[in-house]
Amino acid sequence: MKINVKNARNKLSSLLDLVAEGENVTITRHGKEVAILVPPKQKIKSLPPLSNFRSSIRISGSLSASVKKGREEERY
Repeated sequence: MKINVKNARNKLSSLLDLVAEGENVTITRHGKEVAILVPPKQKIKSLPPLSNFRSSIRISGSLSASVKKGREEERY
């Protein structure tokens, strides 16, 4: 949707409602684009902390023996 600055001032609330629904609104001045209202980016879900993962790992014996055993199990 395109709208000029004067009308955008008068209809800002309804323009923001349109943007919240996902529409882009282009604001023009003297027929030239000066701004574009766009919805915010969706938040990206972050991964859980590594400490949770690390605490879930159980190693019996030495670390190198566990790594070797894991490698052998993955190969076959």
